[in-house]
Amino acid sequence: MAARLVQRCCWRHLTTFTCAAAAAPAALLLPNGKVPAGRALPHAPLASIHTSIPTAWSADSFSVKEQVEENSNAEHRAILNLVDAAVSPQELFQLGELHSLNSNQASLVVTRLSRLAVEKKLETRDIVQDERFQQLIEIVDSQISQVWNNTLVGLLKSLYSLGMESSSREMQSVEHEVLWRLRRLTFRQLASLAEFLAVKQDKESKLLNEIIKKLELRWTELEGTRTVVMLIAKVGHISPMLMDRLEDKALELAEQFSPEDIRKITLALAYQNRRSVPLLRAMSYHLIQKHSELSLSILMDLIFAYGKLNFHQPQVFQKIATDLQPHVSAMTPVEVTRCIRSFALLKWLSLPLFEAISQYVLDNSKQLSIAHLCSIILSFARLNFQPSGSEDFFNMAHEKLQGQLDSLEPQLLTDLVWSLCVLQQAKPPYLQRVLAPDFHAVIQGDPSPKAQNMRMKLIQINAAAKLESPEYQGPFLPAEMLSAAEPAAEKVTLLQSSLREALAGVVGSQDNGRWDVHTVYGWQIDAEMVLNSENKPLPLKDFAAPHLPRSEGTKPLPPGARRVAFLRWEFPNFSNRSKELLGRSAMARRHIQAAGFLIVDVPHYEFLELKVERQRAAYLRDKLHKVLAKELAT
Repeated sequence: MAARLVQRCCWRHLTTFTCAAAAAPAALLLPNGKVPAGRALPHAPLASIHTSIPTAWSADSFSVKEQVEENSNAEHRAILNLVDAAVSPQELFQLGELHSLNSNQASLVVTRLSRLAVEKKLETRDIVQDERFQQLIEIVDSQISQVWNNTLVGLLKSLYSLGMESSSREMQSVEHEVLWRLRRLTFRQLASLAEFLAVKQDKESKLLNEIIKKLELRWTELEGTRTVVMLIAKVGHISPMLMDRLEDKALELAEQFSPEDIRKITLALAYQNRRSVPLLRAMSYHLIQKHSELSLSILMDLIFAYGKLNFHQPQVFQKIATDLQPHVSAMTPVEVTRCIRSFALLKWLSLPLFEAISQYVLDNSKQLSIAHLCSIILSFARLNFQPSGSEDFFNMAHEKLQGQLDSLEPQLLTDLVWSLCVLQQAKPPYLQRVLAPDFHAVIQGDPSPKAQNMRMKLIQINAAAKLESPEYQGPFLPAEMLSAAEPAAEKVTLLQSSLREALAGVVGSQDNGRWDVHTVYGWQIDAEMVLNSENKPLPLKDFAAPHLPRSEGTKPLPPGARRVAFLRWEFPNFSNRSKELLGRSAMARRHIQAAGFLIVDVPHYEFLELKVERQRAAYLRDKLHKVLAKELAT
């Protein structure tokens, strides 16, 4: 330790002379690679001094020295050529026996051994346990301070790749030397090490953490798209601070990114669940403007990443859907399933693409597994998509699902039957399977969100069985399950509060209306009222209400009276950039209508455009009169 300290102090005194020597023009070097006598250093040769260089030029001076020695030393060049030409570990070991290698050359041999082991899939244990390999490691360890920076970085990665024990003295010596020199490594060398260690080691690695700190401090040195993309994809998840810096840099370089770069960055953001809207917008813009043709893998990964991040960019979606359509027939079932699930998550319905997928399912039904078919049906139901060849599609689906229901997990089976109810394709065997007492008994009393979600879907399936399947004879869910605790109240939206205020003027007395009605069908009605034959509101509390878990009154409705339900439709109830309801909302509307209600739809894109309560009340009255007139006409 004392010797090392003396060497470093000597270097500080010799900095001026070293700079001059390192900067000497190639023309002033003698054939043997030395500086002319008038400019030579009066002290030990440059290679004998273990450097500790001032910060101002520490990251580059060692590289300059390496280049000078490599270019000027004929023997070193010869050995380097032999190392590169070696095609087997034996040749490299013989090289160590025939030549007296220094620590730098021994490090190059070890690095070449690691590459050969990867290229030829050799057994690394045999290489590491070879006595000649141990001799190479001893040479490196004895003169570790003289190994060049770039070679040292490669050496450390090679030792990890060869599986050398991290607890060994030689391995720890190399790690400590890298730690000692971190300030003198270039940013690219630091990034290369960080990329490698992020895969090989865990987040608790001292060396990796120190490298991350250096990257955070020196991030302004970051240049080039390749390094930015690599760090975002491989290292960014370790340090949120570094990831913030990388996102800023990526935003500057977004115009230079290739489609492959954009793919890697969006995937990294998706896996880290970082919804960096400015960066995603910039990359989406340049993707549309500059890149007309995208490969299938890039298209698939982009739509997956956008779906996972819930990032909506209609122009990109349209491009991806258009570009994917010609590839559908050649895609695998896994790719088709992944693609359609991503579009369903984004609520983006591209009719040509979905028609192509439905035809793919018909053409490749034998290659599709039950899980793939279920996933496709779930996606169709979310977007309320009915294929043009609906009869052929669902006949095939029913045939393939026949006898397979018992093999599905309860959650998947519930989702499948619920989706078939959305698409109005649920046959009695499906309903009987999920409405049987032994099936829903497992979730009784389970307060978990997953169980409550499953319970609500079973209630909605029960409603479909009662209201839309006249041929179904039972079983049905018990009354106590239908009257169980209501779902937790959600945050009141602007549309919800505005609608209630406007309805107060339409309904008149509070006795003439109910608000936020939770029905036995699993759906909520925003407001309910009863109109007599003259279209006048009637008090509700005296009349029987079969749609409620507990009815307040028992009287039947007067002749000619009708129930009216006001249903608000928020932005999330619609497909992306469309006025078409999603499958869940469409089924809710059908069920409430089938229960005997006249439906007054209140979509957000119409109601919120009206800024005055008087206008909103007039809008609701007009909608109500149109519904009544339509009902009278039929």
